[in-house]
Amino acid sequence: MKKPLLVIVNPAAGKGTYKKKFAEVLEIFSDADYSPSLFFTSGRGDAVSLAAEYGEGFETLVCIGGDGTLSEVVSGLMRIENRPTVGYIPLGTANDVARSLGLPKHDPTAAARRIVSGEAMPFDVGKRSGGYFNYVAAFGAFTEVSYGTPQDIKRRLGQAAYVIGAAKSLRSLRSRRVRVEYDGGSFEGDYLYGSVSNSYSVAGMIDLPKDKVSLGDGEHELIMLRKPKNAAALAHLAARVLQGDLESEYIEILHTKHAVFEFDAPEAFTFDGEDGGAHERIEFSNCPQAVQIIH
Repeated sequence: MKKPLLVIVNPAAGKGTYKKKFAEVLEIFSDADYSPSLFFTSGRGDAVSLAAEYGEGFETLVCIGGDGTLSEVVSGLMRIENRPTVGYIPLGTANDVARSLGLPKHDPTAAARRIVSGEAMPFDVGKRSGGYFNYVAAFGAFTEVSYGTPQDIKRRLGQAAYVIGAAKSLRSLRSRRVRVEYDGGSFEGDYLYGSVSNSYSVAGMIDLPKDKVSLGDGEHELIMLRKPKNAAALAHLAARVLQGDLESEYIEILHTKHAVFEFDAPEAFTFDGEDGGAHERIEFSNCPQAVQIIH
């Protein structure tokens, strides 16, 4: 008797490249004694509904798409009690989660083999006001790059679309006055960027130190970039951040299970690279080891 396998596919991810290797992917699952049930998304929110509606009927769920699709799948699973183990075939642009898990990127057959032979690891999920996020909730510098870049440009240019967008955003960097409460206390100041994350990689460009990040430890990383003293320091900081160098007097990396951000005016947020609307006050908490992801 073959094992049932729920497969949720975002056909728009990765320029539709899933088609080229899809038959081979299904063959790999079949050879591993899985019987796939296929569902295709057609718009935003579909993966949430599919995971929530069908997830409890399967021991394993495979997501084929980008980080946004995986985020929707996990959000859907958070609505049910008996959650399947998640396998991920990454086909998106940034692929932050794939980088964190060490998964093959843009190689569906290699990722499928990893799913049938790999091991599951516990993965923390973030809870926010009004929903969940998978690996990052952020405001400020560069966050608009992820959701402000048109999908057709992302598909045509890939990661270069993020780099180009980030370079353009340097012209309009501004600080925000924010008060932050976290497990260890609180602080207030002018910041260019702030985030709560559970990832080694953000926006496909910034790598976090692996000795400071654990994906299933029940804590998120609270990352804050303070406003530099002058334009020269600002330019230097921006260049270092884009190069993945976070060792700076202007950057703080803390660990917390809970965080609250308060602004003087509504501030735009992104959740897993998608537009999350503007918030004057927003609260985050960690859902420890909420899902199991194959790596």
